[in-house]
Amino acid sequence: MREIAISQFKATCLAVLEDVRRTRRPVRVTRFGKPVAEVIPPGVAPKESWLGCMRDSLEISGDIVEPVRAFDRWTVR
Repeated sequence: MREIAISQFKATCLAVLEDVRRTRRPVRVTRFGKPVAEVIPPGVAPKESWLGCMRDSLEISGDIVEPVRAFDRWTVR
């Protein structure tokens, strides 16, 4: 990812935005060497969250409210 200083971004903002749109390569804007922002092309979504990543991968078979019935064989001491 290309990095540019915030002062250079301020001076050439429209050209940088056009370059990102044309090349589809993101640009990181830094201030004193630390990242401040990332300019990404439209349609490129950030990484998805892991939350919900297992949806539609589980199938419930049987009654989920009914007791397991394995308790008949357990002994309590």
